[in-house]
Amino acid sequence: MQHFTFNEKLKHLLCFPVIVAALGYFVDIYDLLLFGIVRVPSLKALGLDADIAGTHILNYQMIGLLLGGILWGILGDKKGRLSVLFGSILVYSIANIACGFLPQIPFEDKTTLYALLRFIAGVGLAGELGAGITLVSESLPKELRAIGTSLVAGFGLLGAVVAQLTVELAGDWTWAYFIGGGLGLLLLLLRIGVFESGMYKSLEQNHSVAKGNFLSLFTKKVLFIKYIKCIAIGLPTWFCIGILAVMSNQFAPALGITSINPGKAIMWAYVGISAGDFASGFLSHYLHSRKKAIIYMMLFTLVGIVLMLFGGATTENSYYFYCTWLGLGTGYWAMFVTVAAEQFGTNIRSTATTTVPNMVRGLLPVMLLGFDFFKTTLGVITAALLVGILVFVMGITATLTISETHGKDLDFIE
Repeated sequence: MQHFTFNEKLKHLLCFPVIVAALGYFVDIYDLLLFGIVRVPSLKALGLDADIAGTHILNYQMIGLLLGGILWGILGDKKGRLSVLFGSILVYSIANIACGFLPQIPFEDKTTLYALLRFIAGVGLAGELGAGITLVSESLPKELRAIGTSLVAGFGLLGAVVAQLTVELAGDWTWAYFIGGGLGLLLLLLRIGVFESGMYKSLEQNHSVAKGNFLSLFTKKVLFIKYIKCIAIGLPTWFCIGILAVMSNQFAPALGITSINPGKAIMWAYVGISAGDFASGFLSHYLHSRKKAIIYMMLFTLVGIVLMLFGGATTENSYYFYCTWLGLGTGYWAMFVTVAAEQFGTNIRSTATTTVPNMVRGLLPVMLLGFDFFKTTLGVITAALLVGILVFVMGITATLTISETHGKDLDFIE
């Protein structure tokens, strides 16, 4: 294993691809979580039901992420990592600016229009993380990959905090959309100086190797099993965000709390996730294991969920405290995406790395369906527990049985 001096580590970890990927993910998270943060005020301003219309629109955004992940993943392997970084940010930036003009658009069915714009934004948002992590993973020495990708995600996830603060300071949800879209367009200028991954460039001229074959992830047994396990590892993260944070206002009556602001719940969850993502890379580096780092963080999250739902959260602020706790535990997000990048060869790495996190996000509507089904008869706490038990069993099992990738050489093809 190669050893680096402190200055050599800084040179690698603060290289231009890492910085631009971190900034890109920052804008991505800002725009991704913005609807969850402005869901209640924006829907009330448009005369729509915050819960019914909100779930409908959120589902469209997540489906957009699912389909966009496939589109950008394949393009990343066929046309290069940079094509995705440019194309995806352009799509979601324009869609977010359009969301800011919703009150002025003369269209009667605002629910459908809002859902369509969030679907388009979701398609664009799907490409950012996978392409960025793929590019950084292929650009850094294998000994520093975990720390590099955790820096990208740790900084990027602060976008959710800035989104909430922007909404509070701007005083108008439409300006939050304008700012998000504007930040994305500014980021395009920075991306001009980014170079393509060396591994991909060496493969690009090899026309005998199939690139971006998405169907091979389902038709080849070995690849399919790895792919499903990668998705399962990430499910607990979006259970905590999509149900316990985004839908936090629904838990207030059951916990005897007067009110909970979903925007603040999301913000504090992402404060924790950002810190957790920074920590997960160093923890994996220290343990020489991706799997151990993820398992420890999953178990920490489980303890927080039990305490939150069974007596720990008795006030609005204590609920936000546990959102931070859950965020810290699910901060293995960067590590889980890095594991996906390390499982697959260069010719299909972008496809896998981009689709895996978006499959997780795209499965949130399924989790919400289960949550909505059970809560009508069993209440929100029992409903959340039933869905949570299922996703954590799947996540823990997948983590324990997937192959270890710490220090793995990524210069190979499938």
